Amino acid sequence: MSGTAGAVIQARDISGGLHVHHADPGTPDPGVPVPRQLPAAPRDFTGRAAELHDLDGILAGAEGAPAPVVVTGTAGVGKTSLALAWAHRIAARFPDGQLHVNLRGYDPGRPLLPVEALHRMLTALGVPAPAIPAEPDAAGALYRSHLAGRRVLTVLDNAASAAQVRPLLSAGPGCLTLVTSRRHLGGLAVRDGAHQLTLRPLPEPDAVALLRATTAGRRAGDDAPELTEMARLCARLPLALRVAAERAVSRPHLGLGDLLADLRDESSLWETLSMGDDEDEDGVRAVFAWSYQALPEAEARLFRLLGLHPGPDFSLAAAAALAAGPRRGTRRLLDALVGVHLLEQTAPDRYELHDLLRAYAADRAHAEMPPDERDAALRRVLTWYLLTAETAREWVRTDGIELPLPRPDDGAAPLSFADYDAAVDWAERERVNVHAATRAAAGAELHTLAWQLPVVQWRGSIHAAPLAEWIETARLGLAASRALSDRYAEAWVLRCLGEVHRRAGRLAEAEECHRQVLVLRRELRDRKDEAAALNSLGLVLLTRRRLDAAVTHFAQALDAYRELDLPRWVAVELSNLAAAHYDAGDLTPADDYAHRALAAYRDLGDEPGEGSVLRTLSGIQRERGEPAAALESARRAVDIAVRRRKSTSEGLRLLALGAAQRANGLFDEALSTYDRAAALHRRIGDGGREALAWHGTGETCRALARADEAAACHREAAARFHELGDTWHEAVALDGLAAAVRAGDPDGARGHWETALALLAGYGDQRTVALRDGITARLGAAG
Repeated sequence: MSGTAGAVIQARDISGGLHVHHADPGTPDPGVPVPRQLPAAPRDFTGRAAELHDLDGILAGAEGAPAPVVVTGTAGVGKTSLALAWAHRIAARFPDGQLHVNLRGYDPGRPLLPVEALHRMLTALGVPAPAIPAEPDAAGALYRSHLAGRRVLTVLDNAASAAQVRPLLSAGPGCLTLVTSRRHLGGLAVRDGAHQLTLRPLPEPDAVALLRATTAGRRAGDDAPELTEMARLCARLPLALRVAAERAVSRPHLGLGDLLADLRDESSLWETLSMGDDEDEDGVRAVFAWSYQALPEAEARLFRLLGLHPGPDFSLAAAAALAAGPRRGTRRLLDALVGVHLLEQTAPDRYELHDLLRAYAADRAHAEMPPDERDAALRRVLTWYLLTAETAREWVRTDGIELPLPRPDDGAAPLSFADYDAAVDWAERERVNVHAATRAAAGAELHTLAWQLPVVQWRGSIHAAPLAEWIETARLGLAASRALSDRYAEAWVLRCLGEVHRRAGRLAEAEECHRQVLVLRRELRDRKDEAAALNSLGLVLLTRRRLDAAVTHFAQALDAYRELDLPRWVAVELSNLAAAHYDAGDLTPADDYAHRALAAYRDLGDEPGEGSVLRTLSGIQRERGEPAAALESARRAVDIAVRRRKSTSEGLRLLALGAAQRANGLFDEALSTYDRAAALHRRIGDGGREALAWHGTGETCRALARADEAAACHREAAARFHELGDTWHEAVALDGLAAAVRAGDPDGARGHWETALALLAGYGDQRTVALRDGITARLGAAG
């Protein structure tokens, strides 16, 4: 079985142990930190004693799994502050973690999609981003599996609707979900049994107490009646009260009566202009206007510009790009806005606007700034994101391809990065903002930026998750390229969309995208880009096990890259040809291509490429009777993946390492390696590759004469492959299962072999022929 086992390990690894009593998928991985995501408890939290008592009572009275708790109320009433204050108060009861997601139900942009929220929570729970299921149902099932047996508190802030929240609810008896929303979310109460707590404005004494607490030590002598009047004008809403208090602190020598006169004037203006019925929100806006009009012009201008930022939060560097100013001066302005509660600092050099303040800032920008100034600021920050993403891409993917990108705007130079890790960290941290930048560019009909942003971001990414975001922005880019009638741009966006589909396992969609790209590249008569399209299509065909066609495409690409004298791409095609021939069981050309690729990558100093071909070479060496060499190659391949932080590559290479350890008689090490591979693939939601680990464990158990355990592993692997529609690997697993049970259940073994032969009928490569012949022989020997 050594040959077929090698194919199992390699077949899905393109260009890219586990014991029978394996851990439940909800068992915390000891290598993953427990998530502690709650933002800091609110400063000067005042009042709400009755509400906190009610919340404590809900939790104390819960039997079994606590029902969700929903805190509702008007904008600015303090829903988030109450939720965080209570969450910190009960955090010790949830030792396995506290998750927090801002669902952005009321941002100017679209709310967070459920699958995007699930992606963030799964990542926090230790699931590497690659291969998190793209479908909300599958991602939700994986999330619930990871919560099983744990005690985790989840805070879902600013929910837009019950439909947004429902896929995110935890179901475990030790878990609690706490939701805040401006809406009643009655559907959660009816269908999910949620407890609801409606938050009202602070009682007058608490509102005055909050004003005193905020001004304590910085302002004295304010009379109680005047403080009461200020509380009334602020609608007794905590957000407005804090902003107003900071305004009062900034004028310590001005009597509160004079400040109140200004605030009354502003309130009257809002009442006159308002067309809505929300008196509370009118009160908040009046306080915003009162505080905003007191800002020096430089601070006011930056506040307006921040309302144009496309994403949910922003860095100092992004704010400086918006303002076209130096970062040191921008930091002083941001600090001033934080000081008057018009902006929140969430981390060093990182900031966020409350959704009401964001809307107000955008309103002021559109009311006070000329359109050309607004447009220039938006274009400037979008270009800054594009060019910084390209700078990060240069660390992640050094393929020699340069897109025709714009020059940086004056005062908005892109960031530079010291090393690979810094570039990846930036790309991961700003992923949501760059996606938002694409949406903003599309909305503003900045078509060139709208196609360039998703292409550059994709080329600098290390994974394809969450899939929904990538598909959305790629489709926006595709529409933009077609609006420009730019076939070059259209080909680039289709290539990225095809790669997204391939990494997500949507192979039919991926093949269709890459076939369109190939047509476009040939129309454009660009030999280099045509070769890239041939390579991309070949990878999809390799994954679909159409091996002859894959070899043909790789060989055509190789010829083109040699003609063009592009040594890195020559190495890529040599590596892909090695993988395709290995999968087909044609070891002589596979070995030749692998060694040529390895030498080429080493000449180029391309460590990621070296790691990829070492994994293929390990399988070849093992099947050619060179177990020690196979072990060394696999170990080096794994080490490179770990250093490069590529979880998907690490998992695949662990499978190769397990096989090499087994070939060297290191069975205990092999079991441990397969266990590690299975845990990694289980966390990332890749059932197919987890099944490869099960199969490898079954092979190892059979080598140890542990037939019952081997049978259990092969049975599990076969079931997983059947669910996935992966008939080739299902046949391989059934062959292993038959071998494990034939001594005790010869009839069952014959049935498994017969099923395996039927499954292999559609394949004709050399490896499949050898596998089919072996199964036929085993059937004959079994009688």
